[in-house]
Amino acid sequence: MPEIRSENGRFFMEDQGQTVAEITFSSLGDNVISIDHTFVSPQLRGKGIAEQLIRKVIEYAREENLKINPTCSYAGYHFDKFPEDRDLLN
Repeated sequence: MPEIRSENGRFFMEDQGQTVAEITFSSLGDNVISIDHTFVSPQLRGKGIAEQLIRKVIEYAREENLKINPTCSYAGYHFDKFPEDRDLLN
């Protein structure tokens, strides 16, 4: 399985130079980020990749003292399912 990498505004996985999974986020100012988009390619779905990606954003937000606005549907689902992470909600 490809390694999760990061660059400004996203955590992602690549396979042979192609992005096969990613989660993107952007700053809304005032120490708030918005999780905009989550994508996992069909061949990797059902393996917990999206959860791993959102956990990376959560870890980043905690380290940087940021709040999260879960704009994308998967992020909203995550915060509904895991109340222990709701302290990060804006």
